[in-house]
Amino acid sequence: MSVDDTSAPSSDESKPSKGLHIGLWVVQVLLALAFGAAGAMKSMTPIDELATKLPWVASAPGLARFVGISELLGAIGLILPAATRVRPKLTVYAAAGIALIMVLGTAFHIYRGEGTAVPVTLILGSLAGFVIWGRLRKAPIAPRK
Repeated sequence: MSVDDTSAPSSDESKPSKGLHIGLWVVQVLLALAFGAAGAMKSMTPIDELATKLPWVASAPGLARFVGISELLGAIGLILPAATRVRPKLTVYAAAGIALIMVLGTAFHIYRGEGTAVPVTLILGSLAGFVIWGRLRKAPIAPRK
């Protein structure tokens, strides 16, 4: 091997930073808390009571329940596979599901003329995108052996 051979990456280049891992975990936990709470509310609160907080629920109670269950499953998927290191790639899929919920939620709120909800969906979707990028490309979690 010659002195100017730069084809092999140094050990520092291939190893993700500890700060990135910590940042990803913080975002994963915050998203899981937010979507766990929202999902529990949408899937367990009686429809009449839920419709007083979220007016759109009155016209689409089935959608509210479906979204709530999806959010609960996404919250679990953001943490459990990565924390146990059992199929940690499922965390990426959970983040993708949450990002999809936010894209569809953005379109839904725009369609209904609820522009004040759009920044929240865009921020949450962007955070889910960060988790996708980080756990897929920059700081993946290795499966347990």
